[in-house]
Amino acid sequence: MSNGHDLAPSRAAIDAKLRKILSDVLGLAADDVAAFDADTGLFGHLPELDSMAVAGLLTEMEDQLDIIIEDDDVDGEMLETYGGLLAFAEAKAVKA
Repeated sequence: MSNGHDLAPSRAAIDAKLRKILSDVLGLAADDVAAFDADTGLFGHLPELDSMAVAGLLTEMEDQLDIIIEDDDVDGEMLETYGGLLAFAEAKAVKA
């Protein structure tokens, strides 16, 4: 029975897409990104993720995850760890 709304993507689906986006946008090896856990540091830890790369990352997240990211959504905490970025993406996907 459908209520007219698509179900939000699963955590696993968002996780897989987010890892692919990080790999593609930052030019990181898929094996390296696959090893990321919730505590893996991103901004300030990965040299590939500089302020210029953040814009590309957020744009790609919007496109691939079909979400809208407002300027005031973006903060250091959301970009600090992979877990933080995943939680942000999940919350956005649920609202979309």
